[in-house]
Amino acid sequence: VQLQASGGGLVQAGDSLRVSCAGSGDTFSRYTVGWFRQAPGKAREFVAGIDWRGGGPAYADSVKGRVTIFSDIPKNTVYLEMSNLRLEDTAVYYCAANRALRVGTMASQYVYWGQGTQVTVSS
Repeated sequence: VQLQASGGGLVQAGDSLRVSCAGSGDTFSRYTVGWFRQAPGKAREFVAGIDWRGGGPAYADSVKGRVTIFSDIPKNTVYLEMSNLRLEDTAVYYCAANRALRVGTMASQYVYWGQGTQVTVSS
């Protein structure tokens, strides 16, 4: 499967933003999809994930309550809806996929990666 992340941009603190991960080459219904992010000088970290049944979903403690991950299987797209954005949410956001049954929180657990979309939160 090929992944294409999009929807990033420059927003102000407190704003909301939705980023998308569109899949091609195979149906997302066979994959677990995760969102990761990487800020300059920092390691890539898990943000949220959803399993192949559309369940899961798992969230990092740093975003819990502010982020929702959901899938639209007919559109073969997984979305990450972010609200009340903070300066520390600034990062390149990547979507990733694997054939596991459950959401993994480690980047090494994912085989397929999108190119990333930049999210910048300003004060």
